[in-house]
Amino acid sequence: MFQILVIDDDLAVQILLKRMLENQGYQVVTASNGGEGLAKAAASPPGLIICDWMMPGINGIEVCQRIKADPQLSTTFFILLTSLDSVADRVKGLDAGADDFITKPIEQNELKARVRAGLRLHQLGRDLQMQKQILEAELGEAAEYVRSLLPPPMISPVQVNYHFIPSLQLGGDVFDYYWLDPDYLAIYLLDAAGHGLKATLPSISVFNLLRSRALQNLNYYQPSEVLRALNETFQMSHQNDKYFTIWYGVYNLKKRQLVYSSAGHPPAVLITGKTANNMEVKLLRTTGMPVGMFPEAKYTDAVCKIEEPSTLYIFSDGVYEITQADNTLLGLENFIQILTYEHRSIKNHLDKFIRQLQSLNSRERFEDDLSILQVQIQ
Repeated sequence: MFQILVIDDDLAVQILLKRMLENQGYQVVTASNGGEGLAKAAASPPGLIICDWMMPGINGIEVCQRIKADPQLSTTFFILLTSLDSVADRVKGLDAGADDFITKPIEQNELKARVRAGLRLHQLGRDLQMQKQILEAELGEAAEYVRSLLPPPMISPVQVNYHFIPSLQLGGDVFDYYWLDPDYLAIYLLDAAGHGLKATLPSISVFNLLRSRALQNLNYYQPSEVLRALNETFQMSHQNDKYFTIWYGVYNLKKRQLVYSSAGHPPAVLITGKTANNMEVKLLRTTGMPVGMFPEAKYTDAVCKIEEPSTLYIFSDGVYEITQADNTLLGLENFIQILTYEHRSIKNHLDKFIRQLQSLNSRERFEDDLSILQVQIQ
């Protein structure tokens, strides 16, 4: 049974409420002021609080605000006990987080009905909170599973580092890189539309399909052919209306040549040059609709000669769809400007660049998965 906490500086009201509620079978604890009430609520969270509005020291409005701000007490149903009856006063109480009001003098049947309804809502809030915790735990496990699939950083002959920061809801980002043979390195990053497991599961399916090279009679050295085969395999009409964007490239180590193709994905950024004065920035992207959106979608290849030293950045849109302090989105153009500047000043230190993005983010967590690959070709 949930405990009810009565907070009132009038001893007569305390005794009256305690008697009424105990006669209805409830367990009741009392407090004589706001400070004592907050301490008792923290020590033993009640299911419902009845608190007088007008009290010396910490009044009922302040008690309500502190209770609702405490994650351990946020589902506690809060009733303000008041002799005030104006609309403005009710609005003030609701703005503070109050769930209901009881007007003095107290009528027993009204008290019984409001307490019963309040405790039902408190139980519902607890159930929803528990379901949320279970869901967050499952999403956390799913994020760890995705992390376990990702390849380890590569040191030689091409150096590959990355950052993968899943959002609270978990999105559809996944990436991989592996040698097709000793001279050809395949590398890709895809982002499935939406959030949650419905976005993650298609991404993992594509990941496993590409890593195992399970698509028969496919030339994995030709990116456009890979995207065409994926588009045939993962049509959204057969995949719960899910589609994904992808950037896929194959790098020839001996020829220093990169062949790539993209399907609705942000451009990869290639930065070449030994010094800031001769640095060149290229955006690598081809035309092509997201995979799964249209059966007749066409994909093309582009070829890029890789000079040395060069660094290739491949990323999902989560790295630039960041809400800043002024409530504006960072955007792709600003992201590339920051990336170029930080690349020049921090000597390819990806960790520091990620901290820069985190400092720009006004939210507690990134709103979408953040994935970025850094491929250094020396």
